Amino acid sequence: MNNNHLSDLITRQDISIRKAMALMDRNAKGILFVVDDEEKICGVVTDGDVRRGLLKDILIDDKLTTVMNRSFIAFHQDVSYATVTEKFGSKYKYIPILDDQGRIVDYYLFSVGARIPIAKPSLSGNEAKYLLECVATNWISSQGRFVDRFEKEFAAFIGCKFAVAVANGTVALHLALEAINIGSNDEVIVPSLTFIATANAVTYTGAKAVFADSEMETWNLDFRKIEGKITKRTKAIIPVHLYGQPAKMDEIMEIANKHNLYVIEDAAEAHGAVYKGKRAGGIGHIGVFSFFGNKIITTGEGGMLVTDNEEIYQRARILRDHGMDPTKKYWHPYIGFNYRMTNIQSAIGCAQMERIEDILHKKQQIAQIYEDCLHDLEDVLLPPRNDWSKNIYWMYAIVLTGNLAQKNIRDTLISLLQKKHIECRPFFYLIHQMPPYQISHLKMEIAEYLSRNGICLPSYVDMEENETRHVCAILKQLISNV
Repeated sequence: MNNNHLSDLITRQDISIRKAMALMDRNAKGILFVVDDEEKICGVVTDGDVRRGLLKDILIDDKLTTVMNRSFIAFHQDVSYATVTEKFGSKYKYIPILDDQGRIVDYYLFSVGARIPIAKPSLSGNEAKYLLECVATNWISSQGRFVDRFEKEFAAFIGCKFAVAVANGTVALHLALEAINIGSNDEVIVPSLTFIATANAVTYTGAKAVFADSEMETWNLDFRKIEGKITKRTKAIIPVHLYGQPAKMDEIMEIANKHNLYVIEDAAEAHGAVYKGKRAGGIGHIGVFSFFGNKIITTGEGGMLVTDNEEIYQRARILRDHGMDPTKKYWHPYIGFNYRMTNIQSAIGCAQMERIEDILHKKQQIAQIYEDCLHDLEDVLLPPRNDWSKNIYWMYAIVLTGNLAQKNIRDTLISLLQKKHIECRPFFYLIHQMPPYQISHLKMEIAEYLSRNGICLPSYVDMEENETRHVCAILKQLISNV
């Protein structure tokens, strides 16, 4: 339901058609719910009803009742969304919801488009304005006022002293590893259940990615499995805050400190997630983020490295820019990389940062609607939620359990959802099962279970409530029929 600006949709029956047209123009909905002197609904009128009336020589200053539809669909406030959408969602765009006295208390909105994407960027702020400034001033490459501003604002948001803006999230991972001198003969422990870039960045350095299992409570790296993977060659751990849920960082940091290891947080999916009062990415020695188009905030492509360690920060800045000495232009004491972020990308990032709290709030609202609608589904595990962390639900992800998992229907459900024009995707495949890293004897019970049964549902920032409820209704209908 959607009671935003409900009053803009309600009018009295004694007004003129002209006045009604003005009200519809103001609410931009093309519909009015008409009530009598006791505020009870007595009809519905649409812009189509008005057009048809005028074509029949009804005058624009005649009473609204001359074009009002008295045969309308309405439901009591106790009705379920599933009931309404199953019977009328494809026929009517707006359906009033009534109390016991027949007064309008809310309405259902069915404006679902032809396709609900799993993700898309929200660019409704100053993005275009700042981009035009870059073009107008010719600052379109890796220098300009937006780069420095973006770094400072993002560092402050995470709660770190330093930030280094880079071309994408993968190079942020690679730069972090290079900044702490990870190289050949070294090993880095990573979860197998993550996007492959986490392992690839380790491989770029010549080091070996060592894979560990996940745990069910957070779907993240199981800290209990880390020490069994540590050898004399281990130099770092990369926990991933999967789908926006923070890993158990206290336990991971304790193990790292015990064995003198670096911790690089892969927070590519966790901008704004909170672990025990601290932002994800600002807890380990280094945090890395991605600003790809489907992330919480985006720069199109882009990434960020954050740290409180000034030595790591300075080395990362030098390596980002071809290893060039910052005080002696074109003198290169190190073999570096061209990992710089452009001023254009940073301009978008600055505009996104202006709205990040609103974006995070909207993600929480979407997640709450999903939870309200899906909490009663048997054999479906909803995303992790606990009192020591704040999941920001980069993607609203569910895991099939019990009979649904035994039936092995995950891929069938995804296919059926796609046919209903609802884009979704499976959890990541385990990295150690893919050709570049295949270790056939390696068994990871929890990670394998999650990977095999997980589904990511649409949860982009501008997703409307009716779209979220539509996804839930279709999902529940499909599950009941498989």
